[in-house]
Amino acid sequence: MPDPHHSDDIAIAAGPFSGPVSAPVIVASVTQPVAAAPVRKDASDPALLPDEAVLYMPTQDFSKPAARAIDGERRGSWVPRAAVVVGALSLTFAFAYELYGVLSFVTMTPIQFVFLVLSTITFGWIAFGSLSAAMGFLPLFAGDTTDTLDVPAASEPLKTKTALLFPVYHEEPHRIAGTIAAMAEDLIGLGKAQQFDVFVLSDTRGADEGEAEEACYRALAERLGGIFGVYYRRRIENTARKAGNIEDWVERFGGAYDHFIILDGDSVMSGEACVRLALAMERDPRAGLIQSIPRLTGGTTLLQRLQQYACNVYGPAVASGLAAWHRDQGNYWGHNAIIRTAAFAGAAGLPILTGRKPFGGPILSHDFVEAALLQRAGWGVHMVPSVEGSYEGMPPGLVDLVVRDRRWAQGNLQHLALIPRRGLSAMGRVHLSMGAFAYLVSAIWALSLATGIVLALQSQQLIPSYFQDSKTLFPIWPMIDPGAAMRLFLGTMAVVLLPKVLGLALELKRAADAGEIFGTPRALAAVTVETFFSMLLAPILMVTQSSAVVQILSGVDSGWKAQRRDDGSVPFQFAMRFHAWHMAAGVAIAGICWLVSPGLLLWMLPVVAGLILAGPLNWLTGQKAGPALSALLSTWDDRDQPAILVRAHELSEEWRARFAAEKARKLPANDTGAVTVPRAA
Repeated sequence: MPDPHHSDDIAIAAGPFSGPVSAPVIVASVTQPVAAAPVRKDASDPALLPDEAVLYMPTQDFSKPAARAIDGERRGSWVPRAAVVVGALSLTFAFAYELYGVLSFVTMTPIQFVFLVLSTITFGWIAFGSLSAAMGFLPLFAGDTTDTLDVPAASEPLKTKTALLFPVYHEEPHRIAGTIAAMAEDLIGLGKAQQFDVFVLSDTRGADEGEAEEACYRALAERLGGIFGVYYRRRIENTARKAGNIEDWVERFGGAYDHFIILDGDSVMSGEACVRLALAMERDPRAGLIQSIPRLTGGTTLLQRLQQYACNVYGPAVASGLAAWHRDQGNYWGHNAIIRTAAFAGAAGLPILTGRKPFGGPILSHDFVEAALLQRAGWGVHMVPSVEGSYEGMPPGLVDLVVRDRRWAQGNLQHLALIPRRGLSAMGRVHLSMGAFAYLVSAIWALSLATGIVLALQSQQLIPSYFQDSKTLFPIWPMIDPGAAMRLFLGTMAVVLLPKVLGLALELKRAADAGEIFGTPRALAAVTVETFFSMLLAPILMVTQSSAVVQILSGVDSGWKAQRRDDGSVPFQFAMRFHAWHMAAGVAIAGICWLVSPGLLLWMLPVVAGLILAGPLNWLTGQKAGPALSALLSTWDDRDQPAILVRAHELSEEWRARFAAEKARKLPANDTGAVTVPRAA
């Protein structure tokens, strides 16, 4: 009998051929319809993929109560969280009290009150971050760790299977291939290669670029065949960007893997780090995600050197502090983290937000939301600052940094619509709020500076009233308390510079323990140079982030652009045009300050100088750092490079050279010889 739900079967059974045609023919036509061509999922060769292992990943519904997959007590303690919050509130109250004393001679005007509120909010944000770093500094200085779960040694036996995922979008395939080859060698040397596979998940557009990628990863897969699994897939449609790329992998192949580790196009992780994270997942069945703390590396431009030094010297205290009060309700930064596949599939399916862009559509900064959703289902989200061997790169120039910041700003501000949704944990809401406020605070700082300039102009134009009351016999002279002003200045500087001071203390201790002869003077000079440049760059980023916030709130979408990884240089003329209105604003502010008071100009000099020099700074920081600055701003990873980084660079150059030669000869690449397999394998 025909299937009433199949239109082709109905047409055959009831058509003109149903009468005169013999029964066998009718039966054959009904029961053996012509098979439809399979739907093509990828633009790449399906032979480069393993058999699918389907895993259902439902979209989460915030309108319904969360289905908890894991029950049990949280490991978080209210003590460290209360210490950070109470400490930050206390410092902020003290700041507001002193600023009130400076501003209000007798009564406070509305514009003074606005300045007080804006400045207090900005200071409170800084105080919270500084106290968090102080909380992380104490255990680090004592030689302890704030890891939120136990991380076994890599020598222990590993039973589970983990996928290493490289989501790429117009990345240089030869660099990724070199990184994969180096990580494969590391895992082979540890005897754990069979417990890991690599997937390169491409969203690259264009047939030519896609073919170049496919040729490179096909050669890598052939070279490592039988030793280490390497798979490649390029989507036809890059729906939902990186988050959709990962979701596609989970639903098609995730069922074959207990965990997966996300790596960015500029990420590198040692085999030991990968194995230790997988073992930690095995040991703790309640862990849904474990975030390593990647160190910045590989920088060659001045901006990269400055960022690298700041991250690697000041960053450990900051990361340790976050782990101390996050506990098992931490955050996810989108890469260099291991995730339990079943937990992610069951709890982290992202909904499409209603409304128009930039707030509607796919969730852009998906990592924060995925961490919140894992917490919502009861899974632990951990940070392990003590795990070594996790690295990433950074934007090479200021233009690249601004472009990335613009995209992040839109994604983080998009979270404002998610914060009030039901079912999220308190810490999940905290993470989403902090991510959004990190960009809003730039606009608040800019408004506070603008308000301060208005106050200065007002003080020059208005004639003070010395008799506030008709019954007053004697005039009330407006007087500023110089002691309060000095206390306010010194206290603010202490809080702002505290993370740098703590990082410097740890660096001096490390240099002393290592017996470095020039460790102390180099660290002091490097922190001075980095602080000088950060003071100049801060107002530029303040203005660009404030502009981004205004654009986003106006409905302007950021788009999705490929990132530059190495060369951050721009022509001098382009840098001057790019920052023309920043520099014009700096000149205008300097002129206003000078008219009001030369002392005010001196007070505003860091902000004014940064804006006036925005164009030259952009051009300068995008250039290669010279030998002197490179040596001064070098970190311990620069002076004693980890083996995995050295090997990844060597193999990347080999792959680059081989494929460049093949391209020049216009012959297919069929033999790389890039990977050295240890004899023990």
